[in-house]
Amino acid sequence: MTAARAHVVGAGLAGLAAALSLSAAGRQVTIHETASRAGGRCRSYHDPFLDRVIDNGNHLMMSANAHVFAYLDEIGARDRVEVTRPARYPFVDVATGERWTLRPNAGRLPWWILKRSRSVKGARLGDWLDGRNLLAAGPEATVADCLKTDTVLWRRFWEPLTVAALNIAPDEGAAALLAEVYRRTFARGEKHARPVFVRNNLAEALVEPALAELTRRGVEIRYRTRVRGMEADGNRVVGLSAGDDRLEIGAKDAVVLAVPSWAASDLLPGQAVPAGARMILNLHFRLDAPPDPGIPPITGLTGSLAQWLFIKGDIASVTVSAADAFADTPAEEIARRIWPEVAVALGRSGAAEPPGRVVKEKRATFAETPANERLRPGPRTRYDNLVLAGDWTATGLPATIEGAIQSGRAAADVLTAGHAPGNLA
Repeated sequence: MTAARAHVVGAGLAGLAAALSLSAAGRQVTIHETASRAGGRCRSYHDPFLDRVIDNGNHLMMSANAHVFAYLDEIGARDRVEVTRPARYPFVDVATGERWTLRPNAGRLPWWILKRSRSVKGARLGDWLDGRNLLAAGPEATVADCLKTDTVLWRRFWEPLTVAALNIAPDEGAAALLAEVYRRTFARGEKHARPVFVRNNLAEALVEPALAELTRRGVEIRYRTRVRGMEADGNRVVGLSAGDDRLEIGAKDAVVLAVPSWAASDLLPGQAVPAGARMILNLHFRLDAPPDPGIPPITGLTGSLAQWLFIKGDIASVTVSAADAFADTPAEEIARRIWPEVAVALGRSGAAEPPGRVVKEKRATFAETPANERLRPGPRTRYDNLVLAGDWTATGLPATIEGAIQSGRAAADVLTAGHAPGNLA
C-alpha cells in the first residue's frame, strides 16, 4: 500500500519546518516551490556588484526562541549561529554620538534598569513603569496606547524593539504582540534575552542544512513549480494545479499551504487572512577594511532612520523597518541618507560612502495591527486535509523566524495527530 503523502506548498521556513516534522513522522513529502531556491524571505545570494554573499534582510533572533533552536538541532546547524553570552545590546545615538550597552540581569527581577552601567542612558526610572501597561494590553490596544512615545526610554529602547519586532508604527502596531515578545525575553531575564544571529548568512545556517536533511530523508523538492490552484470535493482537497501538471491528492494525502498570506488568499478564496503588508529596507555596504575589533557584530541605532547594524566581515548591513515611506525613493538617495548613520556607528564619521546595495522587501511582513491579529487563522481550514502555515498565521507572535517555524510545526502536528480529521496517521 502506498504511504500517505504530504504536499508542502512553499519552501520558506514554515514549509521547511512542516516538511521536517512530517518526514520525521515517516510520511512521504513533496515540496513545491515557485522560486528557483528555498528560503522564501529568509534567503541569501551572491551580489555581483559587492562580490559578496548577502542576505535579503537582517534577522535578529533571541535565546528564548525555542522553536528556532529545536529546528537548528534537527538539521545539525546550531553551530552556525552565534549566541551573545551574557546578553548585551550595544547602542549608539547617531544624533549625539552617545553610546551605551543594555545588560539585563539573570532572573525575573529587573534590577538592571536601576544601574546606569546596564540600563538605557538618560532614561528615567518612572518611565519603565509603562511596561506594566504593555503587559496588560488588551487585543484592541496599539503600542502607542500603552507606552509614552515622547520619552528617552521610548527612543532608546521601546522604539527599536517595536520596529524590530512589529515592523510598523507605534500608533498602528498591536500592543499584545510586542508584549508577548517582551514577556518571553527581557521579562524572563538575561538567559532568555541573549541576541542570536547567523555567523555567515541565512541560507548557510537555516536553509541549506534543512534541505540537506530533507534530501537525506527522501523528500522531493520541486523548484520553479507554482501551485496555481486547488480542486476540492466536499470537505477534501483532491487535486493541485502545479506547474503544467495536475496532481491528484489521494484519500490519505494532505496539503500544507505554507505561502504568504496574499498567496493563500488567492489559492483559498474566502479564507480570512491579514490585510496589507509593510516594507523593510536593508542596505549592505562593502567596507574598504573590516571594522575595528571593538565594533560589536550588532548595534542598535537611535536618533536615526536605521535601527540595527550588523557586521559580517567587511560588510556592514543596516535595517530600516516600517519603511513604506521609502518605497519609491531611488536606491542611490536612500544609501546617501543612511551611510552617514552607519559611519557614526562604525566610528568613521565623515568617511566616503563605500559601494552598497539597497534591498527593498516591499511585503516583508503583514501589517501587524490589532485588526489583523483577529484575522490570523490557525492551521486548520474548511478542508480536512488542508492546513495553513506561515508567520502570518495565529502563532501569538509577530512575523518572525520563530513564528514561521512554530507555524510549520503546528500544521504538521494537525496532520500527524491520530485524532485529527483527515490526518495522515
